[in-house]
Formats: sequence, C-alpha cells, structure tokens
Amino acid sequence: MLNTPLQMVMVMLAGWVNEQHRAVNAYLKEENRVLRELHGDKRLRFSDDQRRRLAAKGKPLGRRVLREFESIVTPDTILRWHRELIARKYDGSALRGPGRPPIGEEVRSLAVRMAGENESWGYTRIVGELSKVGYKVSRSTVRRILKERGIGPAPERLPHMPWSKFLKAHWEAIAAADFFTVEVWTGVGLVRYLVFFVIDLSTRRVEIAGIAPVPNGLWMRQAARHLIDDFSGFLSGKRFLIHDRDPLFTRGFRDLLSWAGVTPVRLPPKSPNLNAYAERFVLSIKSECLDRMVMLGEGHLRRAIASYVEHYHVERCHQGIGNRPIEGVPESALGPVSRKERLGGIRSHYYRKVA
Repeated sequence: MLNTPLQMVMVMLAGWVNEQHRAVNAYLKEENRVLRELHGDKRLRFSDDQRRRLAAKGKPLGRRVLREFESIVTPDTILRWHRELIARKYDGSALRGPGRPPIGEEVRSLAVRMAGENESWGYTRIVGELSKVGYKVSRSTVRRILKERGIGPAPERLPHMPWSKFLKAHWEAIAAADFFTVEVWTGVGLVRYLVFFVIDLSTRRVEIAGIAPVPNGLWMRQAARHLIDDFSGFLSGKRFLIHDRDPLFTRGFRDLLSWAGVTPVRLPPKSPNLNAYAERFVLSIKSECLDRMVMLGEGHLRRAIASYVEHYHVERCHQGIGNRPIEGVPESALGPVSRKERLGGIRSHYYRKVA
C-alpha cells in the first residue's frame, strides 16, 4: 500500500523510466540487427580508440547482458579487448634492457680450441680457464658452444686422442727410420744407391746412417752399432724407433736396438702416414736437391747429401717448428744482407754480416 502521494509519484516515475529503458533497449537491438543485415558476414574493422570505448562500456554489463543486446561484436570480443587494455597498462617491455649480450666469436673459438687441445678438460675446467683470460661465461654456455661444434663432453673425447698429439707427448723419446734411393752414374753405368737415415721427431734433426749400393743384414747391424753408441750415437736417450716393414730391418738389427734399450716399433703395412716426418724429409731432400742434380759417382752423392743435411739443420726454415732453422742462426739487425749459396746455387740462405 502506498501511504503518501510522494511514494505514488516515485513509483509512477520509476515505471516510466523502466518503460523508457525497455524502449531504448528494443531500439538498440533492432538497430544492431539492421547493421548486421547491412554488413552480412563482412567483418567490421574497429580502430584502437573504438575498441577501447566499447570495452570500457561493455565490461560492467557482463557477457549475459551483452548477448541480449545482439551487439555488432560478440561479448567475448569485447571482454578480450578489455583484457588487452589491462595488459597494455602493465606492459613493461618498453622499459626492458637489451637482455643478455651474445657470446662473441673470440670466446667461442677459444672454448673450442681449449676442448680440442685438452681432451680431459670438462665444461667447468674450461670455464675456469676462460675466466683467467678475462672471459666470464657459464658452464651451460660452454656446453652449448661445444655441442654446436659437434664436440662432446670430456669422457667422450678422452678415448679419441689424435695420433699427432700422442706423438708430440712422446717426441723426445721417439725417432723414426726410413730409406730412399738415388740413381748414380758410375763407371759401369747407372747404379741405384740406397740411403738409410734416422730423424729425431722432437727436433727434426737427421742422421745419415749409411749409403750403399747393395745393403744387407751385416751392413744394417753395423749402422745400428753407430746409432746406439754410448758417446755419439744418434739414438742415445731414445726409447723407441719407428720404421716400416722393409726386409732390411732384420731381426739382428732390431735385437741390437733392443739390447741398447731402444724398442723397435714396426708400422702396419702400407701406412706411410704413420711415418710422416721421415716421409717429409725424403720429399724435401729429393725436391730441393737430388732431383735437381745428376750424381756422378758415390763421392759426389755423399758430398751433395752432406751439404744438404748441413743446410737442412742450420739454414733452412722449417714450418713445423715455428718457421725457424733447427739449430738456429744468430740474429742481427746490423750489417748488410748477404746470400750464401750451396750446391752450386741450388740452395741458398740470407743473413746479415756482422760488422
């Protein structure tokens, strides 16, 4: 029951306002239907400002009320726009720094080099070595760098020590032996001479152990006695002598070496790469000397080989030992530059005359 005229007026006003809202809502629904019919399935394109306005007005109404309006955009779209507005408000990506700097190529190369030169070094050890030279990286970074280059962890690298590195670790105790032949003109025509030599792997020094046209087992044993001599033997202090399976490396030759404490190591058949330093000396003496001369007798052959070996030790630069001579030469920045010839000018070297 309404007790006062004021209450009756308020009720009548509320009913009128409610009726107005229903009429407005009915009109908006019909307007939205007309818009949909005009555009059909064509998607409406809204600007960012329009999305912002619709999202601000639609969020308080909720999904159920928006569906009743049959609005030109779905309720889920309006609510998604609202969530995007909130995300933009708290987006701090513009204030972020550039992030972790990329690992430089110098650090990558150094990590790969350390792993290649030290099979037993794990990731942590490499991190420590890098820090000593001024590079701060994490263990996971080193692991990723090595993995990208196909390099496994230390336990996988240890069983695969390269042959070259194994030789370097034992160079001072190893020598190698081999032969090469030279055709020499003699009074009876061309005679093939065999040259037997030994090379020290650590220093690249070469010893011509013998030159003969018809070598045999007795000749080889005599060469072995000179090589193992206690005072001037080239193999003094060596533990191993590697050689191929030439029949001239007889049992008597090998027994003499073993008696002196030098173990002969016979290489597998057809494996010249395993005696690479001896093979390289043969290539050098032939290409730089013997192939450029006609040998006229045994004496001529011996003098030519002796002269070249002296050049090989004292004057020739060797790339395998830092591009310097084996025995070294006194360096001087004073005096004029002079040339010294050997073998009639086939070989030469340059030096400064000391004033």
